[in-house]
Amino acid sequence: MNNDAQTVIGAISTTRKGAGYVDLSPRKGGKSLEPSIYIEEGTLNTALNGDTVEVRVSEKIIRGLKQKVGEVLRIVTRERDRFVGIVSLEKEGTVVIPDDKKMYVNILIAPEDAAGLEKDVKVQVKLEPWTDPKKLPTAKVLRVLGKKGDNNVEMESIVLESGFEINFPPAVEKEAAEIERTKKEMMEAEIPKRRDMRSTPTFTIDPFDAKDFDDAISFKLLSETEAREIGAPGPLYEIGVHIADVSHFVREGNALDLEALKRGCSIYLVDRTIPMLPEVLSNDVCSLNPHEDKLTFSAVFVIDDKAHIHTRWFGRTVINSTHRFTYETAQAAIDGVAANVTKYSKGIQPVELAEAGMQYADPLVTLNRLAKIFQKQKFAQGAIEFEQEEIKFRLDAHGRPVGVYVYERLDTHKLVEEYMLLANREVAHFIFNSIKKSGPRDTGAIYRIHDTPDKDKIKNLATFVKALGYDLHISKDGEVTAKSINALLDQVEGTPHESLVRTATIRSMQKAIYSTKNIGHFGLAFEFYTHFTSPIRRYPDLLVHRVLAKHLNGEPFGDRDIITFQTIAESTTAREIDAADAERTSKKLKQVEYMSTRIGQTFRGVISGITKWGIYVEDKESKSEGMIPIRGLGTDFYVFDEKTYSIVGERTGQKFTLGDEVNFKVVAADVDKKTLDYAIV
Repeated sequence: MNNDAQTVIGAISTTRKGAGYVDLSPRKGGKSLEPSIYIEEGTLNTALNGDTVEVRVSEKIIRGLKQKVGEVLRIVTRERDRFVGIVSLEKEGTVVIPDDKKMYVNILIAPEDAAGLEKDVKVQVKLEPWTDPKKLPTAKVLRVLGKKGDNNVEMESIVLESGFEINFPPAVEKEAAEIERTKKEMMEAEIPKRRDMRSTPTFTIDPFDAKDFDDAISFKLLSETEAREIGAPGPLYEIGVHIADVSHFVREGNALDLEALKRGCSIYLVDRTIPMLPEVLSNDVCSLNPHEDKLTFSAVFVIDDKAHIHTRWFGRTVINSTHRFTYETAQAAIDGVAANVTKYSKGIQPVELAEAGMQYADPLVTLNRLAKIFQKQKFAQGAIEFEQEEIKFRLDAHGRPVGVYVYERLDTHKLVEEYMLLANREVAHFIFNSIKKSGPRDTGAIYRIHDTPDKDKIKNLATFVKALGYDLHISKDGEVTAKSINALLDQVEGTPHESLVRTATIRSMQKAIYSTKNIGHFGLAFEFYTHFTSPIRRYPDLLVHRVLAKHLNGEPFGDRDIITFQTIAESTTAREIDAADAERTSKKLKQVEYMSTRIGQTFRGVISGITKWGIYVEDKESKSEGMIPIRGLGTDFYVFDEKTYSIVGERTGQKFTLGDEVNFKVVAADVDKKTLDYAIV
């Protein structure tokens, strides 16, 4: 804060009503060391959500409390100038009602673009300079998406509103096509330079509808002679984690690389994937498709029967995946009963029986047993078990939700997860040790870090769970251990409050981010951790491959490299947040659509939120959340009790508390706003 001028510069978060808060930490996802400054309605001075603004600060008594308030003096930088919304014909002219819930004004379409636009069509627009808060902002139409409510239009709207693009620029498509055209020659020239692991049994395990395969696992039981050479008693297993070598094809600074960096990651919506790389690369050239020679970057370990690691090797390889498993077919092989594929498929996928995959039953059983040991070690070291129930929708040919199911986490999901965690951890450790040996100037690294929880949030969490009847042990100043968090999660397991407490606990954690400075990963209890295993869908993994290659080759890093790495870490963290928002929005859309066809029907739900204006209820089956206003609770006068997270009727004493199970009826659904209205039955 500038004490002389009593002004601050920071990022503003706006509300639908035209108020705002200025966070003094300008970076997305950053943490402010000072409280936010409240910007009252009418003083935003054209500031939009996310803008960096200069604010004049004063103090004011609000609801009996002295509070810092601000008035926006000027816009330092606009966060964005592109918006998606629905065309509406109003007295001001043809306007766009923005999808962004934090956009507090409609956008007037420039007259030359308004001609011919129909009501209820969705468009993407670009704002023209807006300086007069007394007038609506004006915008040019960039593209007409189509009629609202159409599935493809709505999904494209979500992608564009999140700041991503669906199609690739011509220069990017051209580079990808050239790689596809010359891939045979590139492979022939490259294979002799690599460790050849094509004769080692190798397979992929992915969702049934996956199209891009980042990772494969190889397994080989070492002979007694090989075990003696290593100097350890058998049995010993050579286990390889093989990752698509995207960095061989996507070279630093080319059009593909710059576009991948701009996107940061792939986006996984309910019904589609928006890839980081063109499909010719993500689904073909780089993807570890079965029965094809593929270039990989690998982490190969020799591990004994107690999951002790005896040797580690990192380098470029060539593999040939001999089988493509789904999680379900791999689980069937582990169970030893091929027919179990039907049990696990639940009608959501073609039943591929896995007779061909049964030859891998013994390796899969061993891999699964070792993975369980790794998992046990992880939790013993303090990792937090954040596994939550995930729901998925069955969609018809038009993208409309016709059914919902819980996506079951099998042992094979955890198997793959543990070997990916192993590779990520060991690569990070190797890079850290390389830096340590090379000296302070050789600091090329990018880590995935997770800071300890914010003390104030933990105190609030402890208060929240105490009101529900549970204990979270924290120190006097708000510090908490992973052991205490796991103890809390154990307390709520199987109770009506389980989902609520898990969600609240996750929200009290810091966000995992990318950084060149290693502080470890609190949630996983790893001293070293990075992202190495998904370069087809995450740019940081691609960067880690390049960093690892330079360390393996003994190549130095310059000061400019380090600055670039940190910039990439910050930008890809922000893009990851945007992608997660898009994914949540697509799921929320399908939940509202699903319930919109069930108006008047009764369901069983759990009270998921309590406010002074009403209660929120989450449907037990679809996890769709709707709001019941206080006036909808009955004829009594209900009072919000902040200490017990409940609403109590003054006359009847009827009490609604977080976690209570209730019967509710669907009253209304607003697909445009993605909101649901419920009523107590």
